[in-house]
Amino acid sequence: MAPDPSPSPQPVRSQCPYCGVGCGLEMLPPRPSSDAAASSNVEGAAPAGPWQARGDRLHPSSRGQVCIKGATVGETLDQGRLTTPLWRQSIDQPFEPISWDGAFDRLVAQIRRTIAQQGPAGLAIYGSGQFFSEDYYLANKLLKGALGSNNFDANSRLCMSSAVAGYSRSLGSDGPPCCYDDLDQADLVLLIGTNTAECHPVLFQRLLKRRRQRQAAPQLVVVDPRATATSDAADLHLAIRPGTDLVLLHGIGHLLLEAGAIDHGFVAAHTEGYAELAQLWQLWTPERVCDLCGIAEADLRRLARLWAASAAVLSLWSMGVNQSREGSATVAGIVNLHLCTGQIGREGAGPFSLTGQPNAMGGREVGGLAQLLPGYRSVANPGHRASVERHWGFAAGSIAATPGLAVWEQIEAMERGELGLWWVAATNPLVSLPSLNRVRAAVANCPLVVLSEAYAGSETASLAHLILPAAQWSEKSGVMTNSERRLTLCPSFRDPPGLARPDWAIFAELGRRLGFVEQFSYSSAAEVFDEFVGLTTGRVCDMAGLSHALLAAHGPQQWPFPAGTAAGEGWPRLYGDGPAPFPAATAGHRFPTANGRARLWADPPLGLAEPPCERYPLVLTVGRYLGHWHTMSRSGKAKRLASMHPEPLLEVHPSDAERHGLVDGAMAWVQSRRGQVCAKVVVRQSIRPGTVFLPMHWGANQPQPCEANALMHELACPLSKQPELKAAAVRLEPVK
Repeated sequence: MAPDPSPSPQPVRSQCPYCGVGCGLEMLPPRPSSDAAASSNVEGAAPAGPWQARGDRLHPSSRGQVCIKGATVGETLDQGRLTTPLWRQSIDQPFEPISWDGAFDRLVAQIRRTIAQQGPAGLAIYGSGQFFSEDYYLANKLLKGALGSNNFDANSRLCMSSAVAGYSRSLGSDGPPCCYDDLDQADLVLLIGTNTAECHPVLFQRLLKRRRQRQAAPQLVVVDPRATATSDAADLHLAIRPGTDLVLLHGIGHLLLEAGAIDHGFVAAHTEGYAELAQLWQLWTPERVCDLCGIAEADLRRLARLWAASAAVLSLWSMGVNQSREGSATVAGIVNLHLCTGQIGREGAGPFSLTGQPNAMGGREVGGLAQLLPGYRSVANPGHRASVERHWGFAAGSIAATPGLAVWEQIEAMERGELGLWWVAATNPLVSLPSLNRVRAAVANCPLVVLSEAYAGSETASLAHLILPAAQWSEKSGVMTNSERRLTLCPSFRDPPGLARPDWAIFAELGRRLGFVEQFSYSSAAEVFDEFVGLTTGRVCDMAGLSHALLAAHGPQQWPFPAGTAAGEGWPRLYGDGPAPFPAATAGHRFPTANGRARLWADPPLGLAEPPCERYPLVLTVGRYLGHWHTMSRSGKAKRLASMHPEPLLEVHPSDAERHGLVDGAMAWVQSRRGQVCAKVVVRQSIRPGTVFLPMHWGANQPQPCEANALMHELACPLSKQPELKAAAVRLEPVK
C-alpha cells in the first residue's frame, strides 16, 4: 500500500516587501529535497528549493492580487547573501571576516571618539523604507535619544518627504486621508506624477477591473510627459512639459473659479487662506497655462469640467510630484483643489499620495526623518521632545533641539570632514542618490562607513569599512504600514543565513554596549512595537490598540486604532464625518491645526531647478520598470525579472533622435553637467519632444552599468529637502 501523502504545507501570511501598495502574500514553504544534505555546504544555496509566493485573498489591501515582483520574491531570499560581519581598515584593502564582538567594539570606539572630537553631530545614520517599524524605531531611539544626534534620515527623503511636508502644512499633519476602497467609489481619478501601472500595479489593476465592470466610471485622467501603460488606459492624457505640474493645478483652479464650482460653504467653515489663493488662481488663465505646459486648451478645460461635475474626485500622485524643487508646493496645489471643492474626508474623494517603499509610511510614523520624532512629532517642538524623552527614559534635554541633517546635508558634511561615522542600513545610496560622482568623493572622506545589508556586492559596499549582515524580511518579525495606513505583521518564517541579525537587535545591542542597558533591553520585536505604539496615543496616527498579538490573530488593521478599538474597526478615512481621530476634535471636517482649519497655500510656480539650455537642450527624467525594484539588490536575483528588462533603455522622441544623429538600437552618450552614461536608444513617439527617459535601477556594479542618477542634480525643495530627481538638463551624442 502506498504511504499517505504528506499534508500540504501551511502558508505564512505576510506583506510583500517591495512597493508601498503593501499587498498581502501567502508564502508556501519548500518541500524537502532528497539531495538537500548533499548541497547544504554550498554558500547561498537553497537545497530544498525556494519559498513560493501567492496573493493572500484575505488581505484587505490587495484581495489576492500580486505583481510579478511579489510573485517571485521567494526566489531571491537565499541568493548572494552576507553571512558574517566584514571589516577593513581602508577601502583600498580587501574585507576580512570578524566576529560580532569585534564589530561592536569598533562601533563603540568610533562613536565615543567622534562624540569627543566633534560632538553628537558627527554621527549620522541613513536608513530605509525596507526597515520594519521596529528597526526604524530603535535606530531613531539610539541616535536621537541615547546619542543626542538628530542626523537620522532615510530614503523616504528621496521618495515621500514632499508628501510629508505638503500634508503637514496644508492639513496640519502627515498621513494620507484616503484608503484603497476610494478607488471603487471615485467618479474621477486624477493620476499626476505617477506611472501607477508599473510602479503600483495592483492598485492600477483594481482601477481597470472596476472600469471593466462599470463602463461609465470612473473617468481616468493621467498627467505625465511620457505615454505609459498608465496613460494608455486613460480617458485623457495631459503630456505636460516637465516642471509645470503646479502651473497646471493653478490653471484648473482658475477654471473652477470661472465655472462657479467652489464649495464656498466648506471653504468658509473649514479652511483659511482662500482670498490669497483665489487671487493667484485668477492670474493663471488657460492661455498662459497651456502655453507653459505645452498642452491643448481644450484638454485643460475638459479636465476642469470633469472635476466640477464629479461627485467624488480622487487624486493619486507619487515621485513625479514629490521629486521636485517645488514638490511640497505641488502637493499643496493638489490639496487646494480638494479643499476648495469639498472633495476630502468622504468616500471616493481626497488627495492620496502613493508611497514608494513598503514601509515608508511606518518610517514616518516612528519619526524616521531628520526633522521628526515618533507619533508625527517634530524635533523642533519642545513639548514633543519632552514627551518622547520621558517615554524613552532619557534625561530632559537628551534630544537635540534642532532638526538633523537630511541625506544630502549628510553628504555635504562628509565633504567638509564633519562626520566621523556614516551608517547606511537597508538601502543603496551609491545608486539612488543624485550627483553620484560627488557622493562617492564625499563618502570616501568619512573615517568610518558602516553598511547593514542583506546582500553582498552592492555599490555602497565598495566604500564601506564595516559591513554587518542583516536578517531581512522573512527572517525577522516586524510590522509594516502601507499607503492606506494599514499595518501588517510580517512574521519570521526562515532562519537568517550564517550570523545575520535583525536590524532592531543590532541597534539594541549597540545601545546596551554604549551603557544604555535599561533603555535597550528588549526580548522581542513585539516588545519594541508595544513601546512605540505608546507614543502614538492621542496623535493623528494613534495605534495604541495594536500589538503583534492582535495583528497575528486578526490580520492587517488600519489606523487610527486607539486603545479599546475592536479588530476591523480602524477608521478608513481622515478629516471626515464620524468619529474624529484627534483628541480635541468633534465630528466633522476638523483638521489637526491650532484653529481646526486646513490651510490653502498660494505658492507661485518656480519651474525646473535646472531648465534646458543651448548646451544641454533636453530634459532627462528617470523612473522605474515594472519588473525591477530600485537598485536591484534583491529583484535582480530573480531570473524572470531580469529577463523582463535585461538592460536600461534610453527613450527618445523621433524628432530629438534625428536632431542628435541617433537611430533606434544604437548606443548613445547622455551627458549632463555632472557626468555621462551610455545607453541603448529606443526611438518612441510615446515620450514628449524635448524629454528623454532612463530607468534608475542600474548601478556601477551591474553587468551593463548605466548610472542614471549620476546625471541628476541635488537641488531640492526647500521645505521637504527632497531632491529634484525627475528632471536634469542633458545632451545626447552617438557613440562613435
